Amino acid sequence: MLLNADRAVLLMVDLQQRLVPAIDDGDTMVAQLTAYPQAVLPKTTFSAVADPGFAALLPAGVGEIVVTGCEAHVCVLQTAIDLLGVGHHVALVADATGSRDPADKAAGIERARQNGVEIVTSEMVLFEWLRDARHPKFRDVQKLLK
Repeated sequence: MLLNADRAVLLMVDLQQRLVPAIDDGDTMVAQLTAYPQAVLPKTTFSAVADPGFAALLPAGVGEIVVTGCEAHVCVLQTAIDLLGVGHHVALVADATGSRDPADKAAGIERARQNGVEIVTSEMVLFEWLRDARHPKFRDVQKLLK
């Protein structure tokens, strides 16, 4: 199933100013992100879904959640699996997700896949959301990728 921007939301997990510099290839990870947060949820739970304020952040009718962030093997993984558990289609953007240790990132992504999370890249998301070269944002996306 292709991703659909009309029923999707982008969830960026734990992109903390102090954490990102410690992430392996963190600058590249951040460069793959294509949006700024519209809402921020301070949390102490590893899974964002477990935070009492999380459900209120999701717009009505969202069935698809595209997940990015830190750390792939902890907060991103637990959030993605919990999102599946409450009935969402979940896609984890591998090149916009990171961990301090590359082995932890790989293990987190593999475990997410084994649990039913779809693994994608940022370009997959962008072009599936656009669908057509006639989309009004197509040229903007092309510029991002060059």
